[in-house]
Amino acid sequence: MAAADATLSPPARRAKPGGMRFVPLGFGLLVATYASAIILLPLAALVWTAQGEGLDGLWTAISAPDARAAFELTLVCSLIVVVINAIFGTMLAWVLERDQFRGQRFVNALIDLPFALPTIVAGLTLIALYGQQSPIGVNIAYTRTAIVVALGFVTLPFVVRSVQPVLRELDREAEQAATSLGATNFVTFRRVVLPALIPAIASGCSLAFAKAVGEFGSIVLISGNIPLKTEVASVAIYGHLESFDTTGATALAVLLLAISLGVLLIIGIIERLSRRHEG
Repeated sequence: MAAADATLSPPARRAKPGGMRFVPLGFGLLVATYASAIILLPLAALVWTAQGEGLDGLWTAISAPDARAAFELTLVCSLIVVVINAIFGTMLAWVLERDQFRGQRFVNALIDLPFALPTIVAGLTLIALYGQQSPIGVNIAYTRTAIVVALGFVTLPFVVRSVQPVLRELDREAEQAATSLGATNFVTFRRVVLPALIPAIASGCSLAFAKAVGEFGSIVLISGNIPLKTEVASVAIYGHLESFDTTGATALAVLLLAISLGVLLIIGIIERLSRRHEG
């Protein structure tokens, strides 16, 4: 009997749940090397090039009037788009999850189109619709409004796709209880549903903001790239490179990188708060 138990014990131990708890050292080093080659090394090269220009050179490039105007325009337009996406993205997610209508699957699939569509194609589409030859008679090309429209087009899916899973898994009993106690639909949404959606909305808005700050393809055609008026940060970097101004391009790129990293840190904080809320 003891021999039989000894024979059966190794398979019994292997059958215990818990998944693989040991990752080979070589596999971990391979993953770390790949991540470093793809992400860390290019970023380190950019920072190294920037510090080689000296702080005075970087500050001169960043504080130039055209650079300040480009970053101010980028941040303001990105914030406007985030507010619009927070409202209409949440409404769209609500309609897709809580309502039933003909063509719902098509609309749901259409939301992901900006993810799959090359941004330069998005720019061509927008300038064809809202340019001088607009088939609907709306010409906003080469204006700041066009920048907001372009950024809204490429960032809308972030909020929708962040809110939809939360709505899908939300406990409907609390809503039904609030309704049975006499609460209106608006009060039920504001007091019961919205608090559960806020972390997802904030996470989607943060991702949309990070995307908007660095957007290039959808803006470069429809904005006109007029310095001090409709030139955003990413296009300003490209303009410096075309003028062989490596110092200016590097300085603006490092500042854009710092903003993006800051947004990623905010996203991490929001995700931790979301996990606490779920707990």
